[in-house]
Amino acid sequence: MDEKIIEGKMFINGKWKPGKNYFDVVNPFTDEVIGRIPTADDKDIENTIDAAVSAFQISKSLTAYERARLLEEVSKKIDENQKELSKLISLESGKPIRYALGEVKRAVETFKFASIEAKEIYGEVIPMDAAERGKDYFGFYIRVPKGVILAITPFNFPLNLVAHKVAPAIASGNSVILKPASVTPLISLKLIDIFENAGLPQGVLNILFGAGSEVGMKLVKDDRINMVTFTGSLAVGETIKREAGFKTVTLELGSNSAVVVEDVEDLPGVVDRLIVGAFAYSGQVCISVQRIYVNRKLFDDFLTLFVEKTKKLKLGNPLNPETDIGPMITTSETTRAMEWLEEAKSKGAKVLTGGKNEGNIIFPTVLTNVSKEMRVIKDEVFAPVVSIVPYDNFDEALKLADETKYGLQAGVYTKDVNKIFKAVDTINVGGLILNDFPTFRVDHMPYGGVKKSGMGREGLKYAVEEMTEIKLVVIKRQKR
Repeated sequence: MDEKIIEGKMFINGKWKPGKNYFDVVNPFTDEVIGRIPTADDKDIENTIDAAVSAFQISKSLTAYERARLLEEVSKKIDENQKELSKLISLESGKPIRYALGEVKRAVETFKFASIEAKEIYGEVIPMDAAERGKDYFGFYIRVPKGVILAITPFNFPLNLVAHKVAPAIASGNSVILKPASVTPLISLKLIDIFENAGLPQGVLNILFGAGSEVGMKLVKDDRINMVTFTGSLAVGETIKREAGFKTVTLELGSNSAVVVEDVEDLPGVVDRLIVGAFAYSGQVCISVQRIYVNRKLFDDFLTLFVEKTKKLKLGNPLNPETDIGPMITTSETTRAMEWLEEAKSKGAKVLTGGKNEGNIIFPTVLTNVSKEMRVIKDEVFAPVVSIVPYDNFDEALKLADETKYGLQAGVYTKDVNKIFKAVDTINVGGLILNDFPTFRVDHMPYGGVKKSGMGREGLKYAVEEMTEIKLVVIKRQKR
């Protein structure tokens, strides 16, 4: 076996376990095998759930100080290993190295924020005597952990989106079973190793691998799991919601994010920003810029500049610091995206640049003359494809931006405060970003969608609220 190939193991009840069957992890740029990972069987699943259930007695008894210290140590160790971790992300996901490094830096912050939140899980006193029958009663509530949390994570941010599920779960005293995406499991192994070295209690964090339709769904259906937190496709999210029973479920299911460009002072700066929003990591970001609606007064200048700058993006090896566009995650995703482009072209869309691929690299593509029935508009393209549409009326543009089954984040550029409030009132999304792109996210803000973009919120404080229950305590004064 090539020494560069990572031989992975499951982590169950504090011990590394081999499997009976393995699958390959492939570098999407070179098509080389870089890892071999075990697929969990029924016994592995059963043992893991048993371990997590038992470990919940440990995790819920950890003090806020102990939980915070563990998470802060994890943050510190990620920070100390930024170069190694970013390279691993780039190798298994095809993410350009500078974006991979940015993800690692964000994960440092995510665990740091979680360590702070671990110490700030407060309850509240309830004025019982505000009710006529409440005299002589004293009430308060506390927040308590839910139990065993199943975290199912996607390929596109294989470290930081794991952090957004694991960190608040541990901060709030839960035990965790992690099931990462099968195409990007290697960075999760490194994270588990970091946790182990940071003093993780036995069984509090476990990791299993395998197909979501098999391993993932068996976990989802098990009644001993108290909560499922999932980031991924709409179709899988709908299945999880249907099969989870009475468990708490939070879902982040993507978008086809829109930007309205009404009026700007720095047009080149806005174009630069939206090019990053559209094409970073080949558009494989839940809040990638997919639809840009531009005031007709700006449209010609905007479009010319956007196409000109898009053509200058550098394609190639993700490990090259100068690379802007690397590969799609798999050949099947490349094929799907190219089929969507062909469909759009057959229905009249014009390709101003891009529209082709070399292997798994899709050239950054700019479309005009698009219509609402095209999949590149109505669905989540999840590829380096953006459509630019002119409009004459601001209200019309807001309606177009909101005319979608998704509702994760959207952006509006305008200097007019009244138009800002109009946008807030009109566009139904979980996050509206004014005078920047909808791809903006910092890791402590509430993040999540409405409509078919999902339910629940991430962001450490808000995830902790999702992962805890309110327990009310009422005490009746005894008369003497």
